[in-house]
Amino acid sequence: MTPMRVDNGRLMARTSSLLIIGCGDVGLRVVRALGGRLRVLALTSSPDRCDALRAVGVHPVVGNLDDGATLSRLAGLADAVLYLAPPPTIGTTDPRLRALLAALSRRSLPACLVYASTTGVYGDCRGEWVTETRALNATTDRARRRVDAESHLRAWGRATGVRVTTLRIPGIYASNREGGRPQDRVKRGTPVLAAEDDGYTNHIHADDLARACLAALWRGRPQRVVQVCDDSDMKTGDYYDLVADLASAGARSWLVVAWLGVVATGVAYLLFSTALRFISAATGVALALGEPLTAFTLAILVLGEPLRASGVAGIVLILAGLALVVRSEQGQ
Repeated sequence: MTPMRVDNGRLMARTSSLLIIGCGDVGLRVVRALGGRLRVLALTSSPDRCDALRAVGVHPVVGNLDDGATLSRLAGLADAVLYLAPPPTIGTTDPRLRALLAALSRRSLPACLVYASTTGVYGDCRGEWVTETRALNATTDRARRRVDAESHLRAWGRATGVRVTTLRIPGIYASNREGGRPQDRVKRGTPVLAAEDDGYTNHIHADDLARACLAALWRGRPQRVVQVCDDSDMKTGDYYDLVADLASAGARSWLVVAWLGVVATGVAYLLFSTALRFISAATGVALALGEPLTAFTLAILVLGEPLRASGVAGIVLILAGLALVVRSEQGQ
């Protein structure tokens, strides 16, 4: 996902406070992305976590989604709500979300609510491309809990007029996220499926997800679903093969990269630009035209690149240009 501006003044002016339900890793990234531009509150079931939340500029509110009586303070507390909390670990419904909505409905309602769901609600799509309009096919209780939450939220949004946006999220990764480092799985030697049995995988970087949450808060349309995924198109095995290749790049590999960047490119162009002070313009053009010709020839002789008609046509044009340069220089 391309980084986006989320501080649209006109939209943010309508919101003065944000309540985060489930302020874990992604929630804290949202807080950092806001940079203090809103008053942020976070529900926590652990009083011991209050000091840590205050340290990052978040106002803690102690309550438990599994105990509706502790949520009464949330009513009318914020203009916007970001729901990042997971559902219960058993059952096919999400009573936690229902308890929160009941609490929010007791007083003035928020203007918007963004709910973090999962792409697991689609079930096994057998490698097909999936849009937000695809019929849901939850095959696990975990996914069914999410489907129940989405359905209940849509009905609540329509009934109350609150703008609800649902984000369907795949696996989350980040190098500084606990449990979110793909290379850890590689180091553990976790097996992957054989290519013929493998399926496609989707991921989203935690920072991109935080930006998507803010974009949904400010720009989301009423009762809409949005998929939040990287633009990759890889099977799971190929993904972890790539992770393994990148993780195995040692000091020698980085030295090669440095050599190519500093010496082969930087120093070479510095010398070329310096030499232009001492040679004629025609000679400089001839040298510049000779570079792609040399690269093309070496690609064929050393790397075994095929000789195509388009390449031959390009070489002819370069040679014609060189001939014109040489003739003009001789005429002088």
